[in-house]
Order: sequence, then structure tokens, then C-alpha cells
Amino acid sequence: MSPTTPGTDLDALVEDVESRNPGEPEFHQAVRDVLRPLGPVLEAHPEYARARILERLVEPERQIIFRVPWVDDDGDVHVQRAMRVGFNSALGPYKGGTRFHPAVTLGTIKFLGFEQVFKNALTGLAIGGGKGGADFDPKGRSDDEVMRFCQSLMTELYRHIGPDQDVPAGDAGVAAREIGFLFGQYKRITGTYGAGALTGKGTGWGGAEVRTEATGYGLVYFVREMLSARYEDLEGRTVVVSGAGNVSIFAIEQAQRLGANVIGCSDSSGAIHDPAGIDLELLKTVKLDERGSLADYAERRGGDVALKEDATPWDIPCEIALPCATQNELDAKDAKKLVKHGVKVVAEGANMPCTDDAIAVFQGADEVAYAPGKASNAGGVAVSAFEMEQNASRHGWSFEQSDERLQATMKQIHETCRRTAAEHDHEGDYVAGANIAGFLRVADAMLAQGVV
Repeated sequence: MSPTTPGTDLDALVEDVESRNPGEPEFHQAVRDVLRPLGPVLEAHPEYARARILERLVEPERQIIFRVPWVDDDGDVHVQRAMRVGFNSALGPYKGGTRFHPAVTLGTIKFLGFEQVFKNALTGLAIGGGKGGADFDPKGRSDDEVMRFCQSLMTELYRHIGPDQDVPAGDAGVAAREIGFLFGQYKRITGTYGAGALTGKGTGWGGAEVRTEATGYGLVYFVREMLSARYEDLEGRTVVVSGAGNVSIFAIEQAQRLGANVIGCSDSSGAIHDPAGIDLELLKTVKLDERGSLADYAERRGGDVALKEDATPWDIPCEIALPCATQNELDAKDAKKLVKHGVKVVAEGANMPCTDDAIAVFQGADEVAYAPGKASNAGGVAVSAFEMEQNASRHGWSFEQSDERLQATMKQIHETCRRTAAEHDHEGDYVAGANIAGFLRVADAMLAQGVV
């Protein structure tokens, strides 16, 4: 890190990050978002500046990049790039998902890992932040091809992970199938049943109940707390969700259970508007069982439901918007439409799905409550940590036990964000509350552990 004078010159630090990490705009954005509210905090705590906490926070503790050769069903050889970034271990072993998508780059993984540090800190659990992935596209690949890729990846990755070192989980493109293949190869190579080395496993062999549903359920539990703080509830609210994967589907499920009417969602093919309310069982069949598209859903649903190709769901008027697809999917134009149509709550189910300009629109609207993903989508990693706890004790919890603890965790995160925001003159600002609270917990641990 360049020799800037210790202090609170956050602009200089951002410039330094951008110059040292060229071509990584998502990482730059994540750093800016976290640093933005920290000026007064640093002025009140000069010990953080003296120990160069921020300079150390924005630099990963380790970055691992490796090739993954594999053979397809026709006998052709492919070579992908995989990576794992351990960002910060002050609170515990690195913890974060593994993403398979052709657009994955080191910058993507660094932004996700940096966000994960503060998200994990907000849970109050003993987990540090990390992330991994590969530029492999599992779509259209056979089970055998996915297995061979996962086995090749784990042949290198196994030496860098473990329950006390780094614990990967699923993410976009990595679900129960991929985790099963990864774990099988880890077990084969190490000769141990190290269940705590990966999370997102099947419930019959070391996985946790509610893990599949956790991010979506947790998102809705957080929204419930946001509404409760305004003396409101979900009953009868109109909801629109982007995406149609695990997070989106289980957010829809829990929102419907709590009385909301979910009327729109999307996938890579486009968006649908279902005024009568999403048919959840049909959506699960099409997206989870058949791995189909929303065009299939619209065709079977019939009536007025049709797929609008290459569209987002943000044209649909709603009271609650849940962006659950991917980073920077919702821009200022979309935000203005949502505000115009009367949106009251926007909570992120994906990681950084709203652009900076979109966030500014939401925060500038008096009637809109906006929650960043590091707070509102932390349910997934929380239940992953519960899975680690159960693996360590060789004991499993019931669905009801896990869900009850998930609800308690999301309530605690919400209270932490609101309280911290109020204490630092950012009343009602979930972004400031989340970033400051996460930073303080990590910074204090780093300070206590010395310059390492």
C-alpha cells in the first residue's frame, strides 16, 4: 500500500485501491460503498488509522488462482480458470460461496469476498470472509461433465480449505449437485470425512436443514423487521423479485406464507408479470426440477401471463422490490420507476445488485427504506455457519430449530444496523448502519491481534 499519512483520507485510499487493482470496477464499488460512512468513525478512533486497519482490510490476505482442465462427454479437453480469495480471517476461518459462471473474474471474486467480510461480521458468528469461483458454465452440461470439472477443481483446491482454514459453500451455478461432487473428491483425496470443509451439503450427509432456503427466507425475515420498525407488516403487500433461482424462489415462498402477493420475477430470458400471484409449485418444477426457463412457466401458466424477453421486472408496480439476481442489475432508471410506482421497501437478495446511482435514488426518496445485501441476504451464510457448528458436534438440528435461529439472527442483524446507524447520526440508514457495524467488529478484532 502506498505510504499515505495515517488518518481519514478515504478518497486517497479509494484512489490507491483503484490504481493497485485495475480493471476491477465491482471491487472498487464495494470498497467505496463500505468506506463512505466511515470518516467520523475513524476520527473517533485514531487507533484504527495508526494500525492501518483500512489499508489492511482492502488487501486480501491471500489470492489463489489455478487452471482446471477437464474432459467433456465427446472427449474434448477444456481449460477453465478457478480462484479462491481469502479476504479476512480476523473473526474466524474464511467463509463464502463458490460461483460457477463464464463471467467470473478475479475482480468479481474480490468484490464478493470483500462484501462477505462485513456480511459475516454482522451475523455475530465466528466466521471470516472469503469467496471463490470459476469461469465454468454448468448450464447445458451433463452430470458427468459437471462431476469431472468439480473433481478436477477440488484436486487443487483441497489443499487450501478445511474447517479451521477456509470453508466454501454454494453460490450462483453451484448447488447441491456441485457441492456433492466437490465434497466427494475432497473426501477421496484427504481420506477423511471432513464434513466441515464445505457447506451446502445434502441433509442426509452433513448438511443443515433450511440451508437451501436460508438466503431467501432470511431476506423476507429482514423485510418483515424493516416493516415492523414502521409499524407495518407483509400482509397484502405486492412484491416483485428479480431472478428465479434458489434465493428468489424461497423469498417468494416465505413472502407468500406471510401474506404477501408476489406478482413478478425474472431470469436470463426475461421477466414475467403474474397479477394473480406466482404459482410457486409450477415455478419450482420449471426452475429447480427441470432447469427450464420462465418461458416454460408462462406457457404452462397461461392466461395473461407472458414472458417479456430481455426485460427486467422493475416495470411492474409494487410495494416491495427484492433484487435477487446479480450485481448491478438495478440501475438509476429502474430505481426511479420503482419510486414513481410507489415502492416502499427495497432489500437486496443478491450481492450488490443495485448500482450506486440506484441506491442514491432510493435513499433520496423519503418513503423508501433500502437495505444492502450484506445485511438483508446474510441468512445464507448464517445457516452455513450453523452447518459448521453441527458438523463439529456431529449433531443435527430440526428444520424448525434452524428456522427459528435464522429468524433470530436476521432480527439481530436488523437491530444492529438500526442501532448503529442511530448512534452515528445516520438514523434509518441501513447502509451506514451495516457498514459501520461490520467494520467495527472486524477492526476491533484486527487491532487485538496485532499487525498480521
